Amino acid sequence: MGRIGWPELLVILVIVLLLVGTRRLPEIGRSLGEAIREFQRAMRGGSRKR
Repeated sequence: MGRIGWPELLVILVIVLLLVGTRRLPEIGRSLGEAIREFQRAMRGGSRKR
């Protein structure tokens, strides 16, 4: 299996835009960012809240 390149990422982005629409995209991005931060915090062993 090969690596995912820019053309593949662009196709995935277009599909996501078609599925969720442009209005919900910022909300989904924000939620994804929070989930990634929580995952990284858990991997470091910290449970610090803001």
